[in-house]
Amino acid sequence: MSQPHTRERFDIVVGGAGYVGLATAVAIKASAPELSVVVVDAAPENAWQRDERASAIAAAASRMLDHLGIWSALSEHAEPIRDMIVTDSRNGDEIRPVFLTFDGEVERGEPFAHMVPNKELVKALRSRAKDLGVDVRQGLKITDAREETDLGVRAVLLSDGDTITARLVVAADGLHSGLRAMAGIKTVSWKYGQSGIVTTVRHERPHNGRAEEHFLPAGPFAILPLKDNRSSLVWTERTDEADRLVAEDDFVFEAELERRFGHKLGTISLAGGRRAFPLGLTLARDFVVSRMALVGDAAHGIHPIAGQGLNLGFKDAAALAETVVEASRLGLDIGSVSVLERYQSWRRFDTFQMGVTTDVLNRLFSNDVTPLRMVRDVGLGLVDRMPKLKSFFIKQAAGLSGEGAPRLLRGQAI
Repeated sequence: MSQPHTRERFDIVVGGAGYVGLATAVAIKASAPELSVVVVDAAPENAWQRDERASAIAAAASRMLDHLGIWSALSEHAEPIRDMIVTDSRNGDEIRPVFLTFDGEVERGEPFAHMVPNKELVKALRSRAKDLGVDVRQGLKITDAREETDLGVRAVLLSDGDTITARLVVAADGLHSGLRAMAGIKTVSWKYGQSGIVTTVRHERPHNGRAEEHFLPAGPFAILPLKDNRSSLVWTERTDEADRLVAEDDFVFEAELERRFGHKLGTISLAGGRRAFPLGLTLARDFVVSRMALVGDAAHGIHPIAGQGLNLGFKDAAALAETVVEASRLGLDIGSVSVLERYQSWRRFDTFQMGVTTDVLNRLFSNDVTPLRMVRDVGLGLVDRMPKLKSFFIKQAAGLSGEGAPRLLRGQAI
């Protein structure tokens, strides 16, 4: 005999247990323990442990994670980016002149970013969520999220037939967000005809914490330092070429990889699997509707050329948490449009600006047009000779520039 379906009530439902969804849940619960928070995710239990990718966590995000009691569990896995170089060349070039260099510290002893394996990041976030009393449920798909206006909630229907009601639903379910579609929120998007190949390599010589971004005709080729003589690669190619390379055997793939990676770190070998992800720009037309807010890739998907996708998501988490917690303390309705509008106005312009910036950079650098190459190389060289401008760019990458950043990103309590 089947069990009757249940109807539970929470203050907040987060759809999606990736790092942005979990960070949002943890940030809210740590700052306002009286709010009940549940995270619902469609993936099977422990599916996150199979993620072999790594992410760059900017200094501002590190400060937030430290304040939330998470960074201590990550520090042993985190590799600081101590400096960075930028080149502009072709695949067959024997020598790749360095046009731009960056010192890796935003303040003494504080790198502008760390590289952290994704599974370690999710593990630390899940552990902290559990400690705080956040309810995390795996293997359940959200099939509907309709607003019940008379009750002041959204009713979230789960794939097992149960229902959860909440004053606020947070859509953190990725680029192809089902919750966004259920709310009727439209997007502006286009594809670049490129895919990002993500893999990890092991090399003979130490990288000494150096990150490299090589602008090649098909797109940027980024080498990002990991622990134990390993590097994470984000390798942009035309989509058809990326699919071909991922399908090749290891010998052919490593040969093509070596042409781009070079021999500066000695012999290289694959240290994990490889996958290709189609690249494009996606921006939600609205970040909020009544009783729903979008965060992370559900709100925006940008080109990885600047390595800011995850950090935009952490900014969303910090801004939404501050909006919700402060409204709750004032006795306001945390799911009302009037409250959520503050979050939208806080995050939408910054996101649009970053989306446009990465779009322009990708179009400028992902080609082999001689006049454009000359212009961009002169531009890179000029920036390299202007210490104040370089310092500004590093602070931007670290998420520490500008006034009005959410308190958590400054390492402060809400």
